[in-house]
Amino acid sequence: MPQPKDNGPTRTMLLTGASRGIGHATVKRFSAAGWRVITCSRHPFPENCPWEMGPEDHIQVDLANPVSTEAAILEIRNRLKDGRLDALVNNAGISPKGPGGSRLGTIETSLKDWQSVFQVNFFAPVMLARGLLDQLKEAKGSVVNVTSIAGSRVHPFAGAAYATSKSALAGLTREMAADFGPHGVRVNSISPGEIDTAILSPGTDKIVAQIPLRRLGTPEEVAKAIYFLCTDQSSYVHGAEIHINGGQHV
Repeated sequence: MPQPKDNGPTRTMLLTGASRGIGHATVKRFSAAGWRVITCSRHPFPENCPWEMGPEDHIQVDLANPVSTEAAILEIRNRLKDGRLDALVNNAGISPKGPGGSRLGTIETSLKDWQSVFQVNFFAPVMLARGLLDQLKEAKGSVVNVTSIAGSRVHPFAGAAYATSKSALAGLTREMAADFGPHGVRVNSISPGEIDTAILSPGTDKIVAQIPLRRLGTPEEVAKAIYFLCTDQSSYVHGAEIHINGGQHV
């Protein structure tokens, strides 16, 4: 079913980690509502992603590299000809695995992996939000950080570096809300649980049996929550973390 388009001038959203799963569903949700979507990921624009202006508004960036991230921020500013950014969605995240896809705990995770995970999952969102603050202020925009249920409990599959980076991102959301709010910029986060994407691990069915709704979530359900946080429907929601996990957190 086609999504209703927003009224008024075209709004612009910047999304990191757009090539699959939640990111891909989010791009489609915003694009269907008439938003201009600028995407960022490590990969070139995927030709199978059908949204208008996709290749022209895709920026290839290595968020694990601060220099590459700074260069991307400059490129994004150049592409925002009107100096406005209505929404920034920090969705990109990495979670290294051990041999055979095994979980990496605090003992097994190398320092290099700790550093790269935190650069992508935590420091890149800080850099992007600060680097684009003027554009967000101009639009009275919104920032949405994508955290995880793994940020609040030890998860059987998510590694220690990923989990602690998502916990830190939840804390960052609170701090950003206090700092960005006086500038008219709202900052919130969503915390997905077990979502039916390509990165699910074997054994997820055992977790599903413990979820009150007894099913996986869909990327589209997460995308709808992100859209809500970026529109006037959530105009007084600020500093919140919305759990999207079928009751798994209760």
